[in-house]
Amino acid sequence: MSASPPDLTGRHLLLGVTGSIAAYKAAPLVRLFKEAGAEVQVLMTPDAERFITPLTLGTLSEREVLTEIFPENEEGSWTKHVTLGEWADLFVVAPATAHTVAKLARGFCDSMLTATALSARCPLLVCPAMDREMYRHPATQDNLERLEEMGYAVMPAAHGELASGLVGQGRMPEPDAIRERSAEMIDRAEQSTAASSASFGDRSLQGESVLVTAGPTQEPFDPVRVLTNRSTGTMGHALARSAARRGGTVTLITGPTTLAPPEDVDVVRVETAEEMNQAVQAHRDTADLVFMAAAVADYTPAERSNTKLKKGDDFVLHLRRTPDILKTVGDHKRSGQILVGFAMETNDAYENARRKLEEKNLDWIVLNDLTEEGAGFGPNTNRVTLLSRDGASEDLPLMAKSDVAEAILDRVLSAHSEKAS
Repeated sequence: MSASPPDLTGRHLLLGVTGSIAAYKAAPLVRLFKEAGAEVQVLMTPDAERFITPLTLGTLSEREVLTEIFPENEEGSWTKHVTLGEWADLFVVAPATAHTVAKLARGFCDSMLTATALSARCPLLVCPAMDREMYRHPATQDNLERLEEMGYAVMPAAHGELASGLVGQGRMPEPDAIRERSAEMIDRAEQSTAASSASFGDRSLQGESVLVTAGPTQEPFDPVRVLTNRSTGTMGHALARSAARRGGTVTLITGPTTLAPPEDVDVVRVETAEEMNQAVQAHRDTADLVFMAAAVADYTPAERSNTKLKKGDDFVLHLRRTPDILKTVGDHKRSGQILVGFAMETNDAYENARRKLEEKNLDWIVLNDLTEEGAGFGPNTNRVTLLSRDGASEDLPLMAKSDVAEAILDRVLSAHSEKAS
């Protein structure tokens, strides 16, 4: 966090408060926003009033708290959600319950909060707060990933003691952290607008060709069953989306996932490691930057049955190695091309990643240590270490995978620019 509070003078902030026990944190959050100079309009769901009163938040914000889509005593109340959506520089939902996250992800419109979210033209920051198992549940993770695909920012829930008595990830981020993130989002939005009023984000990859791999591969051994892994493809999709927003011409080669394809990206769908190898080798030479984020199977069945194999007491499956796609790309890397690999480790993580970087002729490698909570497959968060060819390394904090993608691109492009100059 910065040494001094951010300056939000004159900024218009919407704060959506939902029915979580963490709603009490909305009071200090409003105070922090106001101290930074922002104007704050609080929107509450009806269930939020069970945990904190509108009077409290209205007093702190110096504005009447709104709950219903058509508020009483409000001129033009039937379009209030529209005018608020145009007024705001940022919409923060904190705390965001699993119920509200699901509504936002699916476009529900049954309160002033959800109606304004659909109308808002500004960035939207979601700060989840719920019990550990609710946060981990695939439905919640799917909804959070969907929000990120829609362009919302999601702050990972914090780790700690929960209202249920359990300890784990699910706590609402602390108010000062939310204020810092809010200021960063407003600054980024303003910089983006200043850079190009006709496009989204910076154009640091304008004219560059980017190749990204994502997701698992599936190696069938009969018409019904496959060997695969737990990869969801979220990290690779986030990289492809971020690169496209920066102006790159992006090709995403993805194994089977349930994710919607990113906008403005050429998507090549594959199933097996061999299919991914063929697709990558066909695109590698034209790419300026290559991000190999896919979790490719190391082994595939040596033989594939044309009929479903029946159950027996014992079953022996003979495997053979799949093509080493990353090494092949590294061996054929052309001058000026940037190659970024990924390593997922459970022991001797740093040493194994550094060895992989050297052996595969990579410029960068992104290390995931599965022993660290929030890292790796599944969650919409990641905690990674960036290792570069020149020996430098940087540990990134636990962040949403969309933010990890931005950080990776920032570091890689910055280093590339310094070398070029």
